[in-house]
Amino acid sequence: MKQTPLLCINIDHVATLREARKVGYPSLIEAAILAEKAGAAGITVHLREDRRHIQDYDVFDLKTVVKGRYTLEMAVSEQILEIAKKVKPDLLTIVPEKRQELTTEGGLDVMSAKSKIKEFLQEVHSVSLEASLFVDPDLKTIEVAKEIGASRIELHTGTYANCKVGSEEAEIELNKLIKAAEFAHSLGFVVNAGHGLTVENIKPILKLPHLCELHIGHSIIASAVLIGLENAVREMKEAINIHE
Repeated sequence: MKQTPLLCINIDHVATLREARKVGYPSLIEAAILAEKAGAAGITVHLREDRRHIQDYDVFDLKTVVKGRYTLEMAVSEQILEIAKKVKPDLLTIVPEKRQELTTEGGLDVMSAKSKIKEFLQEVHSVSLEASLFVDPDLKTIEVAKEIGASRIELHTGTYANCKVGSEEAEIELNKLIKAAEFAHSLGFVVNAGHGLTVENIKPILKLPHLCELHIGHSIIASAVLIGLENAVREMKEAINIHE
């Protein structure tokens, strides 16, 4: 039987709510505890250079309570890496960042930043940290990611997620993701995926071969506003564990 991927919950948008008023709540610590209590395999946060939601102290505080996989998303940034060296998360996921974007808009441009990312990965590995590259489902990009020393990738599912569920466009994007996952595995990558995934569109994503982890945030936190965080996590867990 095909292994069900681990569900890691991105709690950035709990911090977005907190930072809207800067009054100290809702608590990221409580959110992480509740998410894992409900069955999450781990917690993911993105420490952006502009600190729009997650703050430095969050990254340290969460390290003390997360029992499962602890993933830190970050740009190619020496400043953030210095924090990561102290925190020692289980995984660093290297993502692109633009100051004007609302959220991450696509995969890393590995082609144009090949040398810079390669040097950064070497530094990450030199301090015994594991890194994943957040990339679009493009075979050439995945091939170059291997050339520059990456061992994990997270496939950007945002383009698929933006398509109408069940549409021809969604099927086309899904097939790209399936081919990318198969190719990445053939090169020796551990394959993760995430971005824009919801209870409504997650089922086809489970067709991706060799999928290790799913990193899902916004839709779960949005649902939590209405039904509670534990219920929202369990709802996604149930969607992922559907077996036909």
